[in-house]
Amino acid sequence: MEALLSSTTLQLKPLHPPSSFSSLHSSCSVLRVKGSRKVENCTQRSQFSTVSPLRVSASSQAATTETSTSTSIPSEMKAWSYTDYGSVDVLKFESNVSVPDIKEDQVLIKVVAAALNPVDFKRRLGKFKATDSPLPTVPGYDVAGVVVKVGSQVKGLKEGDEVYGDIHEKALDGPKQFGSLAEYTAVEEKLVALKPKNLSFAEAAALPLAIETAYEGLEKAGFSVGNSILVLGGAGGVGSLVIQLAKHVFGASKVAATSSTGKLELLKSLGADLAIDYTKENFEDLPDKFDVVYDSVGQGEKAVKAVKEGGSVVVLTGAVTPPGFRFVVTSNGEMLKKLNPYLESGKVKPVIDPKGPFPFDKVVEAFSCIETGRATGKVVIHPIP
Repeated sequence: MEALLSSTTLQLKPLHPPSSFSSLHSSCSVLRVKGSRKVENCTQRSQFSTVSPLRVSASSQAATTETSTSTSIPSEMKAWSYTDYGSVDVLKFESNVSVPDIKEDQVLIKVVAAALNPVDFKRRLGKFKATDSPLPTVPGYDVAGVVVKVGSQVKGLKEGDEVYGDIHEKALDGPKQFGSLAEYTAVEEKLVALKPKNLSFAEAAALPLAIETAYEGLEKAGFSVGNSILVLGGAGGVGSLVIQLAKHVFGASKVAATSSTGKLELLKSLGADLAIDYTKENFEDLPDKFDVVYDSVGQGEKAVKAVKEGGSVVVLTGAVTPPGFRFVVTSNGEMLKKLNPYLESGKVKPVIDPKGPFPFDKVVEAFSCIETGRATGKVVIHPIP
């Protein structure tokens, strides 16, 4: 979800949790060598269950070439974690976290790229602690990577498959203790799909939670061919995908969207027929009203003034005013499979914030970026060693 959870990639230019882990201690310094970033001098200790070594080989089919790799599954890995709720200061880099076991219906993924959503920092702040998994937590919902081990009940995936998905079936209700901001993560087969062949891992990681939220919201609103829609926050992670899905998948008759002045051309490139500068215009005063208003930024009271009688208002954050409704997305690999043809044809494209992708040692900076509320598209972490 954009605010609650929230190709050629549009790189904009001004365009089983592990059963347990404990005793986390971390001390790291960052060394830059000839422009590259490398984490050095790290000492961490934690306790996870381990998996047996396995040899795999995989190469990417992405348009932007990924290097071929041959990897043995180690017993320990690097991961980000927090042991207390709070600001970005609670995030710690760990170099000796045990690789998680997998259940019979799960696969182990060697993470190549991950992405952040608003739910990541809201969860870290403790806003969902009543239904959260126990601390400590390895954060991260979105993942793209390579399957390196499969459970005994897994039927549709094999070692070497390149996949992507949102690893938490329920975003707020008992999400996994072990997320995607790690070298390896375990996830149920039903939550992931094969990565679109034309997308890089970084591009694929930018999609799962946002595109599932966008699609499910349109479905729940009863959006259909010939309907009109207004998207509030059209340049954000969810909003940018609502525009594209409404136009190219659902067959909208008219798509309008709001953004700040500098992002209006992006909205048009995504398929918006009307790009509204919210710094200069009040969308609620437009003479035309819409069948659906998709509010990803928390302007529910204004949103209901822009909807037709009998229409729907999808609200992701903030107060809900009738006929507005709120929902929490359910992760769904089948939905990703359904949308893959639109992604592979280029009709629907991921949008990655131009400040990224952020390397793995810059996760704190990535969190700071998304917490401004001004990121364009998705904040992506890549590469993950």
